[in-house]
Amino acid sequence: MEKIAMLGGGSWATALTKILSENGARVDWWLRAKDDVQHLLRTRHNPRYLSAVQFDLNRVYPTTDLEDAIEEADWLVLAVPAAFVQPVLDKLDRDSLKHKRVVSAIKGMIPGKNQLVTDYVAERFRLGRHQLGVIAGPCHAEEVALEKQSYLTIGSPDAGLALEFCELLRNRFVSAHPAADLDGIEYCAVMKNIIALTGGIAHGLGYGDNFLAVLVSNAVQEIRRFLQAINPQPRDLSASAYLGDLLVTAYSQFSRNRTFGSMVGRGYTVKSAQLEMNMIAEGYYAVKSIHELNKKLKVNMPITEAAFNVLYERISPAVEMEILKEKLR
Repeated sequence: MEKIAMLGGGSWATALTKILSENGARVDWWLRAKDDVQHLLRTRHNPRYLSAVQFDLNRVYPTTDLEDAIEEADWLVLAVPAAFVQPVLDKLDRDSLKHKRVVSAIKGMIPGKNQLVTDYVAERFRLGRHQLGVIAGPCHAEEVALEKQSYLTIGSPDAGLALEFCELLRNRFVSAHPAADLDGIEYCAVMKNIIALTGGIAHGLGYGDNFLAVLVSNAVQEIRRFLQAINPQPRDLSASAYLGDLLVTAYSQFSRNRTFGSMVGRGYTVKSAQLEMNMIAEGYYAVKSIHELNKKLKVNMPITEAAFNVLYERISPAVEMEILKEKLR
């Protein structure tokens, strides 16, 4: 039996715990709130997210003790919001992950450090890249909970790690495939949230599907330019780990980044939108990180800059979209 430590109590952590435990793995599930752990132990349901999913407590062990959760684990799966990764993991001893494999299910960056999650983990715990992986692809937690057909990509420079974790995930409604492009997949997962957020702003302002289609097609070019500047290598951006993830995040009703952007476009302040959603839109933090990285790279990124101007420079969404629409082709 594979032993997995799952960090995070949100919808994606809940969906992944469902898949992994039903496939026979033991999951020690770390949640921050003691009340949530007690509710899970009492009812076998997560009270906050995907509450219809029921867990087998012979395979799923909820806890608030972080060290206890990871002590015997073969794998550590990170599914907390990117903004919370450093405060959570900095509580651990630097050698505590020495012999573990770490897979990030986070589609965001470490705020302030402007660092990919896997890069932070490698630096903080002195891990080799062969110990790291990332879960990507067009896969909303809500649809996984409903057991709708979904496709995942496990990115890792270590082919064995990627293949093994694919096997842990595969079932009758989840297909999983390995890929070697750890950095490219992770950066793309960050950037697609920025695109979805910007598309949401446009939607909130009344722009239609025609504009969104042009925005997304321009976004593919913007992502390609950025990736070639920061991590140049051959990659097929039409693959589902890249384009598929971008499309579902830009168009889906489940996309929290699109929802967040739409609220801003309709006139909500950033703070009021965050409070009403009661969920983290990773794109909000990602915009600032990518903007800061691009100060040195100087890549042409009009969509990212438009989102940054609205969210951080407080430029009117209507004004910024008027400027952006003239830059799109």
